[in-house]
Amino acid sequence: MKLVTFLKNQQPQLGILIDETVYSLNALNSRIPNSLLELLQLGDEGLSVVRETEKDLISGVIKADGVAYPDLYPQLLAPIPNPTSCRDGYAFRQHVAAARRNRGVPMIPEFDQYPIFYFTNHNAIQGPGEICCMPDHFQKLDFELEVAIVVGKKGRNIKAADADAHIAGYMIMNDMSARTLQMEEMLLNLGPAKGKDFSTVIGPIFVTPDELETFKVPAKENHVGNAYNLGMKCWVNDVLVSEGNTADMDWTFAEILERCAYGADILPGDVIGSGTVGTGCFLELNGTALLVDKGFKPQWLQPEDVVKMEITALGTLVNTIKKEDTDFSILALKKK
Repeated sequence: MKLVTFLKNQQPQLGILIDETVYSLNALNSRIPNSLLELLQLGDEGLSVVRETEKDLISGVIKADGVAYPDLYPQLLAPIPNPTSCRDGYAFRQHVAAARRNRGVPMIPEFDQYPIFYFTNHNAIQGPGEICCMPDHFQKLDFELEVAIVVGKKGRNIKAADADAHIAGYMIMNDMSARTLQMEEMLLNLGPAKGKDFSTVIGPIFVTPDELETFKVPAKENHVGNAYNLGMKCWVNDVLVSEGNTADMDWTFAEILERCAYGADILPGDVIGSGTVGTGCFLELNGTALLVDKGFKPQWLQPEDVVKMEITALGTLVNTIKKEDTDFSILALKKK
């Protein structure tokens, strides 16, 4: 299934996407809530009702008028606007190795020993549309091209071999980053915090695992869990700046979930990002270019830039960068 959340009469609606047409699920069946989070909290029973509704729509048992998906795009929200939590992983070795090389430090051996993640601000989730940033965010404002999962089933102390059963669906993620704020605070070995907590963008489509069966590939050697051959691309102002593949993940989502759930509950509605794909941010791209050409002028996101991300089978996510009309600066508050 492919699900979206959109505004109708200023109220969020949960919709199903079939052949480029979106149907409001609650209007078709009052048993289906208007929130993806509430639907996931119903467990398998809730998703089964949606699958039956989808089947009846496709077969013609249910007759309904939908809205063309392209026409609905301006009303789209994040598929799950209010996740129970949001974590971000560090799954792509290529990105980690390149970023460390560009800083002149060796690859950290611990990367290959266990997957890691951090918690980010689940109240700063956004979908397609405008991303409003403060002036300090524009001190090296960056995108990060990622894929994310949504947890569909509560679990604790889950083994990686069993963890894929806890994944309800997949989405595109753009882990927005204000690099100057991020680098300053992480000198104190804490974070990331203010460099990340202003915006995490997901969506616009929530895709269930059955939709990705034909894209399955083996996980990397000595790793466990589902892996998929999904192309990942990012354009800034229609210029292709990043290209990778979800199959390049070294740590699988199953392995990341195993660590997340160790001694702690994972819950329906938790969002977990993969971490940045190789070449998937300006920080890495700028650093690599400067190794070749010391005169290279680094690129960062600017007001009115348009960021477009695309992942095979997961759709296209488009955002426009906006600047808040304020002179408030936390960088200016630093003690001398």
